[in-house]
Amino acid sequence: GREATHDETNGTRPTTMAVGSGTRHGVGAQVCGMVGRLSRCHPSAAAGGRPKKVLRHVSKARSQGALNSSRGVSFRTRAIAEPARDSVAGSGNAEDHQKDAQRRPGHLVRKTKIVATIGPATSSWETFSQLADTGVNVARLNMSHGDHNSHGEVVDLVRRYNKENNAGIAVMLDTKGPEVRSGDLVEPMELAPGDPFTFTLTQKGLKARKNTCTVNYDDFVNDVHVGDLLLVDGGMMSFEVVAIKPKDVECKVVDGGVLKSRRHLNVRGKSASLPSITDKDWEDIEFGVRAGVDYYALSFVKDEHVVHELRAYLVKKKADIKILVKIESADSITNLDKILEAADGAMVARGDLGAELPVEEVPILQQRIVQTCRKLGKPVIVATNMLESMIDYPTPTRAEVSDISIAVREGTDAVMLSGESAYGGFPYKSVQVMATVAERTERALERIEGMARFGSANSEPITWIEGNDGRGMSEVLAYHATTMANTIKSPVVVFTRKGNMPRLVSHYRPKSVVFAFCENEATQRNLNLFNGIVPLHLKFSQDKEETFKRALDLLKERGHVEAGQEVTIVQSGTRPIWRVAGSHTIQVITVE
Repeated sequence: GREATHDETNGTRPTTMAVGSGTRHGVGAQVCGMVGRLSRCHPSAAAGGRPKKVLRHVSKARSQGALNSSRGVSFRTRAIAEPARDSVAGSGNAEDHQKDAQRRPGHLVRKTKIVATIGPATSSWETFSQLADTGVNVARLNMSHGDHNSHGEVVDLVRRYNKENNAGIAVMLDTKGPEVRSGDLVEPMELAPGDPFTFTLTQKGLKARKNTCTVNYDDFVNDVHVGDLLLVDGGMMSFEVVAIKPKDVECKVVDGGVLKSRRHLNVRGKSASLPSITDKDWEDIEFGVRAGVDYYALSFVKDEHVVHELRAYLVKKKADIKILVKIESADSITNLDKILEAADGAMVARGDLGAELPVEEVPILQQRIVQTCRKLGKPVIVATNMLESMIDYPTPTRAEVSDISIAVREGTDAVMLSGESAYGGFPYKSVQVMATVAERTERALERIEGMARFGSANSEPITWIEGNDGRGMSEVLAYHATTMANTIKSPVVVFTRKGNMPRLVSHYRPKSVVFAFCENEATQRNLNLFNGIVPLHLKFSQDKEETFKRALDLLKERGHVEAGQEVTIVQSGTRPIWRVAGSHTIQVITVE
């Protein structure tokens, strides 16, 4: 690759801006941040750990230097070179990545996060650690499969990996939710367009009836009407309802195929009259509390009331677990704004969403959901079918590559893998492709100026977070820190206990990365879902200068510093650390 150039600034005196009451902060050993262009982030590096395996384009910068005085910092670093772009079908071997990395100094950061579903292909220590090394930020537990023992083992794997690598991978428990499914069949049925077919609620005389299958939902006959279109597995087969009887729904096959046992059923344009949280879901939620998961992804949310119900339960259990709502039903679109206001974030679950609503609506709804979450300052995940072909093949379709890029341009916090990483044949390459495409798109977005550089030309600019929940001065600081960092081309550094300020800064999508030093490991894991935040675990002391020095050493070890670098440090948030309560500061420092 060619050598990247950076402007250098002489001097070490930091500029300090104070807002509100309190004292002006003195000059001291400060933290220096990231260098140059943003690239792929190793998860253990994002958490400040020492990885055993590294990706291509990533190496430990041979930084030398020491804290010269209490007023400045001096370093000598190797030149940072922009990595060459290898084929996404390149080797998935970690040793090859390490050899490749040794030729490319510098350790840069990907901002879009990756959620990976953990399943049979990635549930051993060897397979999970290799997947995590490849760039995963959040591990998803799909409660539609497996049991509590198997999912508990995955949680243990994540905790072990985080401890050994000082990483901050979060755990997300995805509930099964209410599902309407066909019953068991003696053998698969091959159906052609025009064939009659019946879904029944009774087992009586079933063996003697041709082209008939049970359904697991007693109110099925009340939820559907003549003329409705029933979809099997999101559209793999379809049936038109032609008659309804007390125990039967008679249909005509529209799109034929082979019907197997226990297939998922949707009614186009309608949601089933089932509770959003089933008895099984409550058992899984209780398991999540015991296991200490970081996020719930709540399936088939119809309105805001179910979010309030779950939050009240978590308050009673004294469990600080964030609630992500999966937008995947017709009812969820009708109540979208209230649902998103009640939740901590959202997932665009495009599979069932495209079954209950016309598929041509899905891209429009995706943009709407992403932009609404952006305005509310809440994280959003784009999921389903992102690299579906890589379950069976080592390279993606070009449409899948574009799909990831579009989601990144719209401003999503994260993109997600399902079967690709759970049971597919190429889980590591799937993560590599997702990371590479996201990284390349982010570099292209660097050319666009202003707060509205995410989303289409029709999207409204993203400025203040909508609603007033008491953030006040902290939000003002986050906004202006982002503006300042973008102007002087510097990263943002925040020391945080609860993660409030890094989340606010992430909302405004600074062009560089946000280094969030966290004393609490749960806060570190929680922040790992947010766009552009690199959460690093660090114990704080009463001595600000000593804490800054240890933070600086951690960044040096990860290769995130360079002489002449300017860094924007924000001192704000709901809980003061080294500042007087009521004072809020932005400091810009230069490293010699």
